[in-house]
Amino acid sequence: MRHVTGADENQVAIVLFVVVAILVGADLLSDVGSGVAWSHVIVEGLAVFVACAGAARFVAKLQSERREALAWKAKAGELLEGLGAVVDRQFEAWGLTTAEQEVALLLLKGLSFKEIAAVRSTSARTSREQARGVYKKAQVSGRAELSAWFFEDLLAAASQQ
Repeated sequence: MRHVTGADENQVAIVLFVVVAILVGADLLSDVGSGVAWSHVIVEGLAVFVACAGAARFVAKLQSERREALAWKAKAGELLEGLGAVVDRQFEAWGLTTAEQEVALLLLKGLSFKEIAAVRSTSARTSREQARGVYKKAQVSGRAELSAWFFEDLLAAASQQ
């Protein structure tokens, strides 16, 4: 089953308001020529107006949410680029070889040694040995501590903002 988002709900609301406006508008047009009281025509006219205003409100809300989502996506992209640069600089500071940098990045992404080996077309043993080299140069005891090393800096930076 597909997850329903706020944008989906807004689209449904827009469609419903437009359908109500069309149905009441059609009834209004048929009433005008049949001698119905003007008070009835005015009430139906107001109903069409309210339905159109509701649809317009949801269109505006949907557009606003889309702009906000794009802004968040752009900001997240900038932050990830910055994080990538920090990770690269730290790998260089530790003196990691190109192979060790690749392994370290895949470790940070959570891949197993078997998965790292498959991605890099090496053996799991080679990946394990290169990971040991990363841990030694970074002076950490393993994958969790390697990840924590970067995560701790992120938390410190976030708390300073």
